[in-house]
Amino acid sequence: MTGPDGADLAVVATQLGRVPRGVRAIAHRCPCGLPDVVETAPRLPDGTPFPTLYYLTCPKAAAAVSRLEAGGVMREMTARLAADPDLRRAYRAAHEDYLARRGAAAAAAGLDPLPATAVSAGGMPDRVKCLHALVAHELAVPGSNPLGREALDAAGSWWRSGPCVADETAGETEGARDDDRTG
Repeated sequence: MTGPDGADLAVVATQLGRVPRGVRAIAHRCPCGLPDVVETAPRLPDGTPFPTLYYLTCPKAAAAVSRLEAGGVMREMTARLAADPDLRRAYRAAHEDYLARRGAAAAAAGLDPLPATAVSAGGMPDRVKCLHALVAHELAVPGSNPLGREALDAAGSWWRSGPCVADETAGETEGARDDDRTG
């Protein structure tokens, strides 16, 4: 994970269509080289709790994940959680990982942690509510989220048609990989 520089924040602002809030780090880069996941502080600069530690910023990735959500994947995953104890255990471990990392981020930033009752992300640990959050977690921490990995695999190669935004500040991205989503 790398800290955001001005060029990264400009790209993220373009991706989101607004100034990003509370960005602590670039948690993952797309194979094209641009940020696609940011790590946000557990509290925004004004003190507002912000439970989403990993935020998917790439509009192409977000659109691919949205298509999965619209196709009913979350409902299917939630049903599998109820029926598969191994998947349920792995998903609970993802939840615990997310909470631990969010707590560590708060401590590193000198912020009060979120209350123990605060949600983790994406419906964890009992259901699937937001695939975007699960995919962002899996991209930021490869191997951490089994349902995020499934969604990431099902989303396809959203980056193959080129970067989601023109990266005029960073110039040409060298060494971009065609098929690596966990770079």
